[in-house]
Amino acid sequence: MEFRSGKPVSPPPAPGAGATHDMKMTETHLQTNIRWDPSYLKSVPGMLKLAAVIVDLVGFICVMCASAYWRTRSVGSWFAFVTMTGFWTTGTLLLFYLLHVIEKFHVIPWMLIEMIFCALWAFFFLTGGLDTAINAANDSAFGAAAFFAFVAMGIYGFDAFLKFRGWQAGHHAQGLRTVQHNKPEVPAPAY
Repeated sequence: MEFRSGKPVSPPPAPGAGATHDMKMTETHLQTNIRWDPSYLKSVPGMLKLAAVIVDLVGFICVMCASAYWRTRSVGSWFAFVTMTGFWTTGTLLLFYLLHVIEKFHVIPWMLIEMIFCALWAFFFLTGGLDTAINAANDSAFGAAAFFAFVAMGIYGFDAFLKFRGWQAGHHAQGLRTVQHNKPEVPAPAY
């Protein structure tokens, strides 16, 4: 390697040897109009959200079937808070996806927000499930609530994992994105 005016200069490539360059082209297609699209429910994230809403509601019903004494204790109150907050937040997000509100407001980091929410709620369902499982001897409704808490924990945990991978890859929460890699052959200069 030789130096000219303080900068290193690479030797020219051997004659006939072509240099390759990796080019990456990303296209993102977003429609910013609000529209009803039930096909989201056929995707894995859509099925996870729908399952989470249903399991949250069933878990809430289970804990509300406990006796008034246990339902109003901290175990029942905490579980009711976790299930109903999960139900309303996940239900709202599901509605946003069905109406493409997420795509309209694509500048908001939805993947990061959902990843944090899902991870937090997976942990909250773990604590609520353990608490209701420990108290299942006091009221049988807590045993059923514990089962649905652990199912919800799995759903929210898997959704958090998918959101993490999407966020790490730089994907949008909703909208079409295509990435193409082109490696054109660049001929070497003739000397």
